[in-house]
Amino acid sequence: MHADPTRHRKTEILLILALAFSGGCFNPFAPGVDNSPPGAGFDQTTVEGVFQIFQSAYNTHDTTRYGRLLAPEFTFVYRDYDQGLDVTWGRDIEMRYTYVMFQNAQRLDLIWNNIISTSPDSTRLNVLRGFNLTVTLNPTNVLQASGYANLTLERTNDSDPWKIVIWRDQSNY
Repeated sequence: MHADPTRHRKTEILLILALAFSGGCFNPFAPGVDNSPPGAGFDQTTVEGVFQIFQSAYNTHDTTRYGRLLAPEFTFVYRDYDQGLDVTWGRDIEMRYTYVMFQNAQRLDLIWNNIISTSPDSTRLNVLRGFNLTVTLNPTNVLQASGYANLTLERTNDSDPWKIVIWRDQSNY
């Protein structure tokens, strides 16, 4: 007496489904859910932590995370070579511009390069660091910027988080 091949196949499928569901639908190829608060794992009391949070905020379009890096008296500065002058704005405008960029970009890829120079102090320091930024607005409109972020960081004491007080953009954009 031979077994019905259709019945054997159904049994195999049921066995596979039973094993799959008994494991709580675990998928080894899917990442777990991250329930940690934004910026968790990054230490804003270190210079490298500031850059990690900055990168994470850009790459995830998180204005709240980005805003935590900026001091209330924050100033952004860039050189307008056509006009031959520096253009500046404060924290409120920076947050508005960043929000619009985060909302309109399909993808942001910020890569920090080497730190070129730093002037260490326990409560104020200047860091010059190279970066590459790719802003994908849509598949046919991709903007790229590279250059240096010249950041002035401050904090009240050694255990406080660093805040960006001045960002002088020295990029090609």
